This record gives sequence, structure tokens and C-alpha cells, in this order.
Amino acid sequence: MRRAAGTVRRRWRRALVEAGSALLCAGLAIWSLLPVYNMLLIALDAEGDTEYAGIVWPAEPSLESFRALWAEDYWYLEHFWRQFANSLYIGLATMVLTVLIGSLAAFAVGRTRLRRGWLLTNTALLTYVVPASFLVIPFHRVIHSYGLTDNLLAVVAAEVAFAAPFAILVLQHYARLVPLELDEAARVDGASPAQVYWRIYLPLMAPALAAVGTYALLLAWGEYLYQWLLLSSPRNMTVAVAIEQFFDSDEAPWNYMMAAAIVYALPPIAVFYGLRRYMAAGLTAGAVKG
Repeated sequence: MRRAAGTVRRRWRRALVEAGSALLCAGLAIWSLLPVYNMLLIALDAEGDTEYAGIVWPAEPSLESFRALWAEDYWYLEHFWRQFANSLYIGLATMVLTVLIGSLAAFAVGRTRLRRGWLLTNTALLTYVVPASFLVIPFHRVIHSYGLTDNLLAVVAAEVAFAAPFAILVLQHYARLVPLELDEAARVDGASPAQVYWRIYLPLMAPALAAVGTYALLLAWGEYLYQWLLLSSPRNMTVAVAIEQFFDSDEAPWNYMMAAAIVYALPPIAVFYGLRRYMAAGLTAGAVKG
């Protein structure tokens, strides 16, 4: 009888813990998604009303803001898709260059036994010692001296500079899980270092590459300060900068701004959920010292 009673108590305790965990997760999800839901309510309002206290759904939802966004049928939105393409270019270029630089540096340090290779990785991490906001003025002067003012490449260079050290660190640790015997066997078969990098190193490093690539994309997509300072013309601006300038308008159409923000948030969400399995594997395995 005592054993049966103990089993029942354990089951009830486990059920209470699971129910509490489920309620906690649901509460956190609702709290996190509440601002996004409020954005959707404003975007669906034809008048762009921002007062939604106690309202679950607008009485007369309208897709007018999304139609105006698609057609660029408002002065504030006249360069939206061009600015969206600029943001996409900066994000993808930062992603590709970060993966390329990080993988090459980690390969040189970890696979080719580069002398004093640890100095390269440790020096790169010094980038995070100084806050990025402190470096924006010196970086602007350097970019101006090279004639890259109001150029998308200037923003890409800044984003890669801040994303590459993390990429090198993660890839270097992850590469320790890949046996060096594979490289040696490939060299015995006549493979060059470039072939080892392309045919062996990169395929086996795919989870870590997805992790650092997603991190770089999200970093560039959510960054505002460097984009605002380095890009000035409306055609070269990004959506993040354009949305900020929206607040300078005396009669701000909030429904248009919320529609633009929702569309702007879709690409990183799609990339993140598309690569989340590889990203989790890369971060978990790359953090374990082999």
C-alpha cells in the first residue's frame, strides 16, 4: 500500500510540474508575441489607430496598408522595395562573408596547424572589448577616407567586422570534433589544402556554418546605428533606417509603418526556422571541447 501511495504521489507531482511548465511556457509565449500581435492590429486598421486596450480584433479589419505597401502608394513608402532589397543585400552579404572568413580562419588555425594561430583568434575577440557604439565615429572616418560614404559595402564591412570573431570562435571549437585523420587521408590521396577545405571541411562543418551564418544575418538585419550613419540617400537606405525616419512625420500613418515592419521581419524569421535544427546542433556541438 505504501509503495502504491508513493507511486500515486510521484505521478501527481510530475503532472503538476508538467502543468506548471506548460503554463509558464504559454505565458512567456503570449507575453513575447503580444507586441507583434499589437503590430498586426494596427496594420489591419484602416485609420492606423494605436489604441487597442481590451480589443482582441478590429471591428473592420482592412488590408489597405499592405496594399499601399505593395504598390508603394504613399510618399513614405515610395522606395520601400528598393530599401528592402538593400537590407536583403546587406544581410546576405554579411552572412556569406562571415561564413567565408570564419571558416577560412578556423581552417587555417585548426587544420593546417598554423603557428601562433591562437593569437589570431584571441586578437579577433578584442573587437568585443569596445562597444560598437564607440567605434561608429572612427569607422565612419575610415569609410569616408576610402570614398565609401553612402555605400552599402561600408555597412557590410562593419557588420562582418563584428560577426567574424564569433564565427571564428564557434567554428574553431566545432572543428575539433572533426578527426584530423580525415585530412591526412585526403592528403595521402593527393588532395590539396583547398580540396580538403572544400570537400571535407565545409560539408562536415555544415551545422556550425548554419549557426554562424544565421547569427550574422540576424545581426545585420537588426542593426540600426551603422546603417543610419553610413547611408544617407533614400534609395540607399535600409528599411530599418526608413522606419526610424517615419517618426519625424507630423501625421504618421501608423498602419503603414506596422505593415512595413511586419514584412521586414519575415526574411530573418524564415531563415531562422529553416535552419534552426542545424543552428542548434552547431551551437551545442561547437561549444563542447573535444
